[in-house]
Amino acid sequence: MRYNDKFGQDKDNPMTADWFAVAHTQADLENLAFDVGDGTRPPHNVIFTGVAGSSKTYRLQQLARAYSETRPPADRAALLNALVGQLSWRELLCLVFLQQAQQGKTLLKVPELTSHPFFVAKATQNQRQNNLSNTAWSVLMTYSSKDSTTVRYSQRAAQAFFDKDQGSSWFLLPESMPLLADLQTQLDDYQTTLKQATVTTIERFCLVSFHPAYGYDEFVEGIRPQMGSNGHMAYEIRAGAFLQLCVQATADPTHRYAMLIDEINRANVARVFGELLSLIEPSKRLGMPDAMQVQLAYSGKPFGVPRNVDIYATMNTQDHALVPLDLAMRRRFRFVTCLPQPQLLGTVMSADGAQVELSRLLAALNTKISQLLGADSQLGHSFLWQIDSMADLAAAFSQVIIPQLTHVCGQQGELLQAILGGQIIELLPTGQTQGVSGGFGYLPTSNVTRFCIHQHALYDAATYQAIYADD
Repeated sequence: MRYNDKFGQDKDNPMTADWFAVAHTQADLENLAFDVGDGTRPPHNVIFTGVAGSSKTYRLQQLARAYSETRPPADRAALLNALVGQLSWRELLCLVFLQQAQQGKTLLKVPELTSHPFFVAKATQNQRQNNLSNTAWSVLMTYSSKDSTTVRYSQRAAQAFFDKDQGSSWFLLPESMPLLADLQTQLDDYQTTLKQATVTTIERFCLVSFHPAYGYDEFVEGIRPQMGSNGHMAYEIRAGAFLQLCVQATADPTHRYAMLIDEINRANVARVFGELLSLIEPSKRLGMPDAMQVQLAYSGKPFGVPRNVDIYATMNTQDHALVPLDLAMRRRFRFVTCLPQPQLLGTVMSADGAQVELSRLLAALNTKISQLLGADSQLGHSFLWQIDSMADLAAAFSQVIIPQLTHVCGQQGELLQAILGGQIIELLPTGQTQGVSGGFGYLPTSNVTRFCIHQHALYDAATYQAIYADD
């Protein structure tokens, strides 16, 4: 089932933001699929934006699956039938000899020939069950050597392939081997295909993760050192991830390819894309009305981005320390906001039977965070994903959620307490530095309020119920 079919989106306009609509249940999220389409539709340039933990990278992983094709193993019987289907009986017997020679057996008696899988498959195709030995004898003698001392047959063909020894074992004439080159190639191809007769996956995507040191050399093309055969260092121009993908897409225009970029704003995007910035615009793709080409910086070769290449990226709106996207880059992409989805979360039960509704807990936390710190400081649902016990929940709060909120609150104890409640966060009087009630103290700068965290409260279901009690 396609994603559009499941959620009733507009199939005639796959560029709408609804095409990337949020899932509604955990099963939806796990089985999320995208309708990739074929090589003729307009290109997609999409950036998934959102706070940390809102499944942006997960969407890239799902897109990677959508741009992959799994092919089942080849049917061995079908391969065998295809091999012998167009062969004459003479060619078929030659093929049997060639195959047996690979196993070191060059002398074959007629029963061995007629029981060989190649011979059996040919007989089955011809709906033959009777007199198969006579057929083999007739072909062997017809194509036997005129100089043979063991074969007495008057209706020989002009070209000989076989002969027989004194023990009635047949063999291929050495002088006939050059005439069997095509048959040998067919046999080799058949055997190679059999070895590869497993489930294969064709990946039509490239996934990269941007970082501050990532540049044009890795993405488009760059100069790389190469040790020559003479031991001297040489330098060669090597294609980067995006250029390699475009070369593959150009050679396969009926399929779509995807460039998947995680954390696009962690690098200087203008420097990474370089002169390709104009080329990625959908209307400027090769095959589109306003197609453009440029000369690549290092190789000087003309290059254009194929229309069957889509670009998807993620961008964390919470990390303001990263390089912002400029307007030139922004106008070439569609932005799809990935919101926290508390409805995907379940419940956790304590030892005494009390339940913590994780969906209500996350929704209540995000309501308070939005009011006090702004929507960009919200928590994504992955912060509470795969929480199966109170111990898991306590660990998630202690090791992930509280440190995250402490950072975005600027270590302001009052803000942290307003979000998490007094059962978890206790403000310390001026001058007090030690944690209380089994907690531990935070010692920020003098301009903010010191506080401590009550660790034992993180194992109590009532602590979390109090957070969403008034929602």
